[in-house]
Amino acid sequence: MDATCVPADIRYPTDLSLLNEAREKTESYIDILYEPLKGVIDKPRSYRRVARAEYLATAKKRKPGKKELRRAIRKQLSYVCRNLKHIERLQGCYTESPLTIAQGQILETIIELYRQQKYMFDNKTHSVENRIVSISQAHVRPIVRGKARTNVEFGAKPAISVIDGFAYLEKLSWDNLGVRMTLTQAVERYRLRHGFYPESIHVDKIYRTRENIRYCHKHGIRISGPKLGRPPKEPDPAARKQAHQDALDRNCSEGKFGEGKRRYGLDLVKEKLQETSETTIMVNLIVMNLAYLYRCLFFFFSKSVFGFCRKIFFLPARRFLPAAA
Repeated sequence: MDATCVPADIRYPTDLSLLNEAREKTESYIDILYEPLKGVIDKPRSYRRVARAEYLATAKKRKPGKKELRRAIRKQLSYVCRNLKHIERLQGCYTESPLTIAQGQILETIIELYRQQKYMFDNKTHSVENRIVSISQAHVRPIVRGKARTNVEFGAKPAISVIDGFAYLEKLSWDNLGVRMTLTQAVERYRLRHGFYPESIHVDKIYRTRENIRYCHKHGIRISGPKLGRPPKEPDPAARKQAHQDALDRNCSEGKFGEGKRRYGLDLVKEKLQETSETTIMVNLIVMNLAYLYRCLFFFFSKSVFGFCRKIFFLPARRFLPAAA
């Protein structure tokens, strides 16, 4: 068992760029709402040219200072707040808003984004619950991975189990799920599929909690990894050999992730909706399993054909060989 992050196709988010995008979208919504009311009321002022110039003055710098960046965020927050008030006043002039359903959903996302950014700005923090990192894909969440290449990734986090070469999706979440909680669920699904518990489970250290170890011992399952507590002074050669073999067996899950990301498009999911992105991930796992089944069938077919040809063309030749003296 193991888990990974499937990156979504979004721009790397920063607070300033998100607020600038929210400001531009709210300005377009003001234009849509004001168009039927032209000549009836005065158009609200949005100061879009000034706001754009102020954004570019900071965004074009390679490394803006903290004070300058905070000043730019404060200005963009004020522009977004003013635009939201204009949109609320303009919508009061209609019995039915001219905005489409998709535009209304994006507007709700912008309102929540403004609330989160205002909270982080006032409290001088960079973390908030259910943080929005993309206006067009509000379901995407940041996931801290701690990898050498990218410390934070943005996308879904699937947890899979590999049984006899086939990958099973155990859990799929857009939040930073606790993968240690998926072990018992995966084992119970294995028992429902096969009628018995597995002999051993090969996982990394994050799965080796006291609850999971106690659960495995209760059902007679051997879980990979060293025992909890202080290591022994004299290491057991048999235990060391078993740990090495467990690490080799666990590599199949990493291989499945590599296969999916290099050959089947799991390195970048380009779908925009949450449902279509989840469907793409599941279809990729199905195709991976079908490809593995095809390779197995081809291997057995080739082996049987080679054995049949060997019996026909090679074994009868022994009759014409001279007998041994």
